[in-house]
Amino acid sequence: MNKYSLLLLAVAAGSVLSASAEEHLKSLDGKGISQNIPASEDFYRHVNQHWMDANPLSPEYSRYGQFNILTDSSNNRVRRIVTGLASKNPEPGTIAYKISALYESGMDSVKRNQLGAKPIQDVVKKIDSTPASEMTDLLLWMHKYYAAPFFSAYPQEDLNNSAEYAMYIGSGGLTLGDRDYYLVKDADNKKIRDAYLKLIEKDMMLSGFSKKDAKRIAKNVLKVETLIADSTWTREQTRDMHALNNVRSIDWVKSTCPNIPWDRFFKETMKIDTPDQFIVTEINTVKQADKLISTLPAREIKDYYLWQFVQDAAPYLSDDFSDAHFEFNKVMSGVESQQPRWKRVLGATEGRLGEAVGELYVEQYFPESSKKYMEGLVENLRTALGKHIINLPWMSDETKLEAIKKLNAITVKIGYPDKWKDYSTLNIDPSLSYYENIHNANLWHNDEYLAKWGKPVDRSEWGMTPQTINAYYNPLNNEIVFPAGILQAPFFDANASDAENYGGIGVVIGHELTHGFDDQGCNFDAVGNMNNWWTAEDAKAFAELTQGLANQFDQVEVLPGVMANGSYTLGENIADQGGLRVAMTAFLDSQKKKGVDIKAEEAKIDGIDPIQVFYMNYANLWAQNVRDAEKKKLTMTDVHSLGENRVNVTLKNIAPFMDAFDIKEGDKMYRPASERIVIW
Repeated sequence: MNKYSLLLLAVAAGSVLSASAEEHLKSLDGKGISQNIPASEDFYRHVNQHWMDANPLSPEYSRYGQFNILTDSSNNRVRRIVTGLASKNPEPGTIAYKISALYESGMDSVKRNQLGAKPIQDVVKKIDSTPASEMTDLLLWMHKYYAAPFFSAYPQEDLNNSAEYAMYIGSGGLTLGDRDYYLVKDADNKKIRDAYLKLIEKDMMLSGFSKKDAKRIAKNVLKVETLIADSTWTREQTRDMHALNNVRSIDWVKSTCPNIPWDRFFKETMKIDTPDQFIVTEINTVKQADKLISTLPAREIKDYYLWQFVQDAAPYLSDDFSDAHFEFNKVMSGVESQQPRWKRVLGATEGRLGEAVGELYVEQYFPESSKKYMEGLVENLRTALGKHIINLPWMSDETKLEAIKKLNAITVKIGYPDKWKDYSTLNIDPSLSYYENIHNANLWHNDEYLAKWGKPVDRSEWGMTPQTINAYYNPLNNEIVFPAGILQAPFFDANASDAENYGGIGVVIGHELTHGFDDQGCNFDAVGNMNNWWTAEDAKAFAELTQGLANQFDQVEVLPGVMANGSYTLGENIADQGGLRVAMTAFLDSQKKKGVDIKAEEAKIDGIDPIQVFYMNYANLWAQNVRDAEKKKLTMTDVHSLGENRVNVTLKNIAPFMDAFDIKEGDKMYRPASERIVIW
């Protein structure tokens, strides 16, 4: 199904149960700090080498770090909740019944393997047998029920009036995601393309095609997707909000892309009248889609549609489909074994009934005291960021005033939504196949999303489930969101020191707040509209500083011959630096308010200076082991820098860190003051 998203910058109804003793996660362990790797040489490994040695990659992981530990903890909790529902024999139609039935359907490997490709055969036959004269009907049918081939169209908050929805038209139908996988002619990408062809052939043979036809389909799919990739924007281009904000009339859309029946598209796929105005995010890509739809042979287009459908259905069919996709993933990321079935099925269940599961999760695992602590912490960080803005040497008073207005207007969401999603009309039928239930749930979510059109934006909605191990800033709502799942150690622990918590969740809060002022967030005003609140001089100074930060990361060699991408990761790198600086200010202010002398001997934590503990726990957040194939993949596709660089490159710009660890000229962690970049 279509995935609608332009940008989204990562109560208990009874007694609160704590995690079991063996599940309780810990914050920083001072005993694990390496004595063989000085902080001045490699701070990341000084803090994390012991952890890295003690947590080698198991076969099912292409990378493993603190986020994985938290995710495993959350998964185990959710698994206990979900599997426990069946024992209560819930009534059909209840939310407990729907969660349990969907999970059990996915776990029934016997039934799934007996059915094989049977659940998708009717759709496969329809696509394959459609005559050339009915290709327009097929395009609309695919968009309505199964995928977004060639292009995408979706309602989302208007960049220029975030209280209302705009209709967006943009790119779509690129299975591998990034254009470089198709266009870059090096050995690694060729290896991925070869594996991709094998995957398509395998899936198509499993779907009932002969080997000859499967090879033809694979060849045509790669041809079509390469043609789409040729017009698709680069990773760096997709971060330019001004370039994405192309407001166009319906007359322009119809005249520019005449081969797409727009009136029928909106009436039949979205069940709405054709909008008068659009935001066309990638004009060249949409033009290319229109051209390909009208010029490619029907056979090639149908083969492309077949793959768009089958690859989306494959995870919910028999094991031979899952095995084929795993073989491809081994090439893409270097992972050596599949995750166990229960993890895959649990993820699919949460993907369709996530808030319902989340409501059960917070009842058991999220005390109200954690929410109250976080509320106070957020306000401390907001105050600290305000101090930083007021004291910026490179920003004028005029722009500072607007920045403070935006900062004060940021909405904070913690733990869980104020109102839960209503799943009463979503039907899960145990008599159907796992794939059919997943597909029906997808259609339900699709209809729910499209029903927003014509209504005011509901700013109370969440973009993540409460059990998610993440956080985010949404510039269109000017909000920061912290799900219950991330409010665990090493990010947050009620039993840990303030230094650990400010170096953990405090930095995360500062990070998300700073996203409102990164290279994308800075384009939006206090109410979430794309609006320039900068003077020309300040905008120029900001651009120079951010380019300097991008250059620092560009100089990092991730693997031999593979450099980090400072432009693509710029927003996250700005937020990391801002989060660290602002969280330290908030921490110092909190200790002063409590009357704590952080330089006193009694303020030390396990014999370690609290300022050092702050930075150590920050480094501890990003402890991970990563396979080389995954490093390359992440460098191509992830807006976040690798954990090692989020620590070492970022901290080299922060003077209090240098002072805390007595880092001097000649040390590897040293950066001359004249070369340090300080933005927020």
